Amino acid sequence: MLPVRPAVSKMKPYVPGKPVADVQRELGIVDLIKLNQNENPLGPSPKAVKAATAAMREVHTYPEGSSRALRQRLAELWNLPDDWFIVGNGSDEVFRLLAETYLEPGDRAVVPAPSFAGYPLVIELMGAEVVRVPLAADGAMDLPAMAAAVVSSGAKMVFLCRPNNPTGAVFAEELFPRFMAEVPRSTLVILDEAYREFDETEFDARGFLTQFPNLAVTRTFSKIYGMAGFRLGYGVLRPALIAPFYTVRDPFSVNNLAAAAGLAALDDTEHLDRTLALTQEGKSFLYGVFERLGLPYTPTQANFVLFDVGRPAAQVYEAMMRLGVLVRPCGSFGLPTSLRVTVGTAAENRRFAEALARVLEKPLGSVLEAFDNL
Repeated sequence: MLPVRPAVSKMKPYVPGKPVADVQRELGIVDLIKLNQNENPLGPSPKAVKAATAAMREVHTYPEGSSRALRQRLAELWNLPDDWFIVGNGSDEVFRLLAETYLEPGDRAVVPAPSFAGYPLVIELMGAEVVRVPLAADGAMDLPAMAAAVVSSGAKMVFLCRPNNPTGAVFAEELFPRFMAEVPRSTLVILDEAYREFDETEFDARGFLTQFPNLAVTRTFSKIYGMAGFRLGYGVLRPALIAPFYTVRDPFSVNNLAAAAGLAALDDTEHLDRTLALTQEGKSFLYGVFERLGLPYTPTQANFVLFDVGRPAAQVYEAMMRLGVLVRPCGSFGLPTSLRVTVGTAAENRRFAEALARVLEKPLGSVLEAFDNL
């Protein structure tokens, strides 16, 4: 048997949310709602589905390697040259390309904790060391502490997440230039904006990209665009930083269907508006539920809410799953009494609330009455 690379042998695999089919089979539950992976409950844009269906006619051909048409449309929307964009198999691939291109064994990279598990995975894959910095009290990145960690550790890379997963919190825009001024220009700063389209706060990512040459911004089509199954994301950074990616990346990692769907989705603003309206209404309802049940929660700028049940979250997760409601226990984030729920449709949100109240043996009363009067 071949020996595994030491870096790989020390790693733990990423564990995604439990698939619906598995739960249905194990528990014999047919009517199951899935609120554990921050997906768009409205699904993808009809225009994206139509474009992907049309692209099926060309599925016998290899994709255009750089997703040129999609990059050109993104360039128009961002008002930047198209060589500032790299399209990947989800933003996960962009993270991996950054690590494979710029990290070596023994390097250090700073990440917020808790945050998305994909960051330490790509760092550890390269045999580099992960330096974790706790979040601020409001659930956002502690930028001064992260800058200090970069300087003290000599980190080559630092990951930021805005809005943060799993808290949904954001750091203030005015703090970011100070952070960038404190971080050495030789350190690559990666800003993950997977949930940016849900965020109502001011943040000029484009302006910061033109101001700071060591900044990379990533986005995904998995969340507000409802295209998680297509696996499509992109990075925005200086062309000189992107150029080496084409040496290490799979030349056909983005398939024809995903690229066509993404191009169509970008122009369906009506679908995005419907999603945003649904999310805002759902968040207000869920906040009311948590307040009625006396559960602490983190106000969010994303399409999910983190809340604390004050007891082992895994037990609450299991009980809710048996009632046909899938949420995300956050023990893997280092939050053993917290759960994360995706904002669903009105009917899904109500069913979640009823299941949670039943498991916790607490009354909902006025919250559902208000819901019924909407």
